[in-house]
Amino acid sequence: MKGVCDMRVWYAARALGWSTKAVIALGLLAVLLVAAVPAALFVGLIMMVLGHVVGGLALFGGSILAAVAAVAIAGMSGVRHLRTMIRKQGYGAAKQGYRAVRLGRGEYEYN
Repeated sequence: MKGVCDMRVWYAARALGWSTKAVIALGLLAVLLVAAVPAALFVGLIMMVLGHVVGGLALFGGSILAAVAAVAIAGMSGVRHLRTMIRKQGYGAAKQGYRAVRLGRGEYEYN
């Protein structure tokens, strides 16, 4: 039975569309850029100690801007992709026709 489950995962992974692969790639890029920020800080500090203050600050600022942009783009594209998948598959509220209702201030408490 274990082999059957492994094959299902394999076939599901092979069936990924290009948009799913793009979202995964954007997520990986965002993780790599966020992980590179401490290294950029270290290199920027070394550059500033050696006299290249503007270059060190530019390196550190640029790495932060790139990481923030990558995380924002990956987040937005991931949410968009998830909404599209839910709409296509018809899971949960989209399938059953439920509507979201905003609760009043007094409706959050349970007596």
